[in-house]
Amino acid sequence: MKSYDVTALGELLIDFTENGKSGQGNPLFEANPGGAPCNVLAMLSKLGHKTAFIGKVGKDFFGEQLKDAITEVGIDGSFLLMDEQVHTTLALVHTYPDGDRDFSFYRNPGADMMLTEAEIPEALIEDSKIFHFGTLSMTHEGVREATKKAIRIAEESGAIISFDPNLRPPLWNSLEEAKEQVLYGLAHCRILKISDNEVQWLTGEEDYSAGVEWINSRYQIPLVLVSMGKEGSRAYYKGNMVEAAPFLRNDTIETTGAGDTFCGCVLHYVAEHGLDDLSIDDLREMLLFANCAASLVTTKKGALRVMPTREEVDDELKSYPNDN
Repeated sequence: MKSYDVTALGELLIDFTENGKSGQGNPLFEANPGGAPCNVLAMLSKLGHKTAFIGKVGKDFFGEQLKDAITEVGIDGSFLLMDEQVHTTLALVHTYPDGDRDFSFYRNPGADMMLTEAEIPEALIEDSKIFHFGTLSMTHEGVREATKKAIRIAEESGAIISFDPNLRPPLWNSLEEAKEQVLYGLAHCRILKISDNEVQWLTGEEDYSAGVEWINSRYQIPLVLVSMGKEGSRAYYKGNMVEAAPFLRNDTIETTGAGDTFCGCVLHYVAEHGLDDLSIDDLREMLLFANCAASLVTTKKGALRVMPTREEVDDELKSYPNDN
């Protein structure tokens, strides 16, 4: 038996999200802890799973804030490193009226890029049932090699590998380089969570099912999840496609972390049920829970500290018609 349900590697940063205006009319920004891999872990921790994070922040005020935040939400922060030379990565998040976002990164360099191969905790990964990663830890050579070493250890130890491209074009030298690293991720994962626009960008297919077919004809990934925002989500598994409607809300503030919440719920389901024998009903149950949880997180600022509990999601599910 392995000690950790899910370990994730990647970026942990500060999301500066808009939160009103000052008396002089200037925008005010709230320093929310963020970063996709830790958002995923925060959801899993809220659902009772044992989680750990591998990454690096600066030895500065924000780095200390982030270490406190992940520990507070139940993520094992023992493997979080602090760089004395490079500051914590920052992101300014602009939210549009419909809740969608645009990002400006302060990361040239940022501490999350400084993780090295030698700093990868092999024993932790070997002791984890699921290993999760994205592509922000693959944008630069040093941290890219560290990520690939972690993936190799996860494969050798029999962990289920989960991948979310989480494409952020401004952080790449070119989109061709980004595509090369995304394809590497596809070749090494058994669970893929990918957004609708990422499917279209990667495959050139406008139709999501055609895009997933393009992926699976090359990589044969057992479980592919496509998050479609206001259109809901889909799961592709053993030749079947299951679609679940979204939980649309009038009280949405912003969508930061919604995809990560969804991903965390999927990994929660796999951690409890395995990946080998999921039925159509299982997939639908998984998607509805994940869609509902993602909708709840859109009603709050930030994501990492405000993930919903299992009870909150279950209560919200009861309030929707059975045909949702």
